[in-house]
Formats: sequence, C-alpha cells, structure tokens
Amino acid sequence: MINDIQKILLSQDEIDAITTRIAQQIDNDYADRSKRLLLICILKGGVVFMSDLMKKIRRPVEIDFMKVSSYGNGTESSGRINIILDLHRSDLSDLDIIVIEDIIDSGKTLSYLVEYLKLNGAHSVKTCTLLDKPSRRQVEFEPDYCGAIIPDEFVVGYGLDYAEHYRTLPFVGILKPEIYEK
Repeated sequence: MINDIQKILLSQDEIDAITTRIAQQIDNDYADRSKRLLLICILKGGVVFMSDLMKKIRRPVEIDFMKVSSYGNGTESSGRINIILDLHRSDLSDLDIIVIEDIIDSGKTLSYLVEYLKLNGAHSVKTCTLLDKPSRRQVEFEPDYCGAIIPDEFVVGYGLDYAEHYRTLPFVGILKPEIYEK
C-alpha cells in the first residue's frame, strides 16, 4: 500500500497537532454551555479522526454515528445526498452537536446535514473536518473547525479510502493517479 502513495501530505505528528488544536478550540468554545455535547461521526472515513479527537476533549462528550453517501463511482460525487444510517434520538433539543467529517469537497454533504439536524430539533450544530478542499466547493460552506486546507489531490490514509483500501495508513497521503485512473 505504501508504494501507492505519491507523497505524504500530513504526517502522524502533524495530525496529532491538528487533533490537539481542535480539541482545545472545542473545549474553549463549549466551556460555558449547559447543553450536552454530541459528536456525530460520519462513517466510515471520519472514525479514525473522531477517535483521536474525542480522547483529547476535556469536557464530557457523547458520540453517535451517521452514514451518508454522495459518491457514485468512487472518485466523483453524484451530487445526491443519501442518508444510509440515521440518528434515532429524541433528545436533539438538549444537544449541542458537532458533526465530524474526514474531508470536505463540494460542501454539499455537510451543508445538507447541518440543515437536516437543525430541522430535526438540534439545539446547535457545528462542523469539524480533518481536511478541507475549498477549491472543490460547489455550495457556500465553511467548517467551524478545520484541521488543514489541502490542494485538489486524491488523498487516502487516516480513515480516508479508495475502494475500501488505505484507511489504516497512519498518515494522509496523495494516492498515485495510476491507481485510481485504471
């Protein structure tokens, strides 16, 4: 797998610094809040990032998961948001929610989820992403917490995949084009 990587974009140490920084920002932003804090991980890619992030947040947090798809053939978004695994909670009005995502491209998925959760009664909804590709944005959307802005490259590792491979790499790397252009 390592031979399929063109370049390491974020090392383990850089990712550790990102999760520490974002956890501190969350602790500061939610220090005086009376509502419970819920981290919603967008499966599958966000699970590694959320796992490391939640261990560094000092205030109590709850976790939950959603699975959302907007991809068609594996590398291009279909533009349609499909909720595959939804939240089934009756306490959303008691929760401040942070949606945890691995990467933002078009912005459509997180933009949709923020509105969806608000319409379902969430007290507040913010977003957190490890990686952001603003050059690919198709809707106006800015994450509340962002690990790193990256160029428009196909990246894998640290939870991000191509055809379910590369998620276990401990870094984020640029995948060689010949791997996904076959």
